[in-house]
Amino acid sequence: MFIYAIRKFNLFIITLLILTLVGYNILRFDPSSHWAMESFWTGWISYVRNLTHLNFGVNRLGIPVADELMVVFPATLEVCLFAFLISLIVGIPIGTIAGMKQGKWSDTLISFVSMCGYSAPIYWVALILILVLSLKYQLFPVSGRYDLLYELKPVTGFALLDAFLSNSPYRTQILQSVVEHLILPCIVLALSPTTQVIRLMRASVAEVINQNYIRVARIRGLSHYQIIAQHVLRNAIPPIIPKFGVQLSTMFTCAIITESIFNWPGIGRWLLDALAKQDLVSIQAGVIVVASLVLTANIFSDLIGAMVNPLVRKTWYAHE
Repeated sequence: MFIYAIRKFNLFIITLLILTLVGYNILRFDPSSHWAMESFWTGWISYVRNLTHLNFGVNRLGIPVADELMVVFPATLEVCLFAFLISLIVGIPIGTIAGMKQGKWSDTLISFVSMCGYSAPIYWVALILILVLSLKYQLFPVSGRYDLLYELKPVTGFALLDAFLSNSPYRTQILQSVVEHLILPCIVLALSPTTQVIRLMRASVAEVINQNYIRVARIRGLSHYQIIAQHVLRNAIPPIIPKFGVQLSTMFTCAIITESIFNWPGIGRWLLDALAKQDLVSIQAGVIVVASLVLTANIFSDLIGAMVNPLVRKTWYAHE
């Protein structure tokens, strides 16, 4: 496991260094930038050294980009983690049902609905939810992280945690406002990953359900729920854990669209604003941060998958 982790970490470092070349070349697009005036490799080494100290430079207004990232990064991470949690809570049970009922009407219905959810454009779903749940029935707010009537002091950057730690006499109302503002963006962001989790769980459960140890468990007289809990889920979930990282990384990229629609003050909307202003320093910082998030999600999912499923490590060594 240690050798496997070292190799994954080396792959992470190599990929990240390649990404720094992308960010560095973005800065060189500006002929007046001092990065464009230096020799390529000397400037790149200096650029990487600055990144190791979390020095992303300053934007057009002279504000350090790292300070802005400290504000927008937790907002994106908050909505993505809650959306990912929703996709697992909804996708795993429904995918298990589809796999257990393979070929029956319930499996057909679940597959059809999940395919429709996967095919629906994110921006279209977001606009429909805003039109119905926000504008018509006024169940949820349209945009933002919480009502501007309340003053929420940033402590961790995560609005839900900051509201819980707040000493305000209106803490309950602030918590309610934060939760209400989270619901719609999380639903939209979780739609596509949920359908993928359903598909992955269905395929994995369908494969496990035909194994000999499942037949033995039935012969032993175990109940249907005991077979699912003790044998099906324990053997169906570990092989697909590395693929959960792909869904989480996809969610980070889809957050750019979601944040722009719901006016969520995250890194996606911030990056779109930087593109509109042609702020190359902010653009390269956003590219590096988002790419690092995607790589980190994939690496951690691979490591967790290898910890719970030793066959992954054996497969890795078999390809050597």
